[in-house]
Amino acid sequence: MKRKILVIEDDADIRQVISNVLIDEGFETILCKNEKNIFEVILLNNPDVILLDVIRPTQQGTELCRTIKAAETTKHIPIIVLSTHSQIDDVKKICADDIVKKPFDIQLLIDVVNEQICA
Repeated sequence: MKRKILVIEDDADIRQVISNVLIDEGFETILCKNEKNIFEVILLNNPDVILLDVIRPTQQGTELCRTIKAAETTKHIPIIVLSTHSQIDDVKKICADDIVKKPFDIQLLIDVVNEQICA
């Protein structure tokens, strides 16, 4: 059975590139452009990993990440945060299991996804 990766990314081009890369690696992708109904999407699809675009490592910027990690039904799902923010390393301390800085190296993204699945 293919591992499922939920990609929450507002930029359609980046979302599609990530999806193409992950599909080529044998993953199934679930794509969302925003957090609307995200808990329904998560519970319906039961992803193995969540890739989450975070604009800023602030209370507002990390709210969805913190909420997913706080919920009993979703706290076990690894979250990999994607961001261009210079201080995105702070998000790993706040809620993320790992981070990948944009622009990202494709192989690095694949490696981090695989690491989180095996963790």
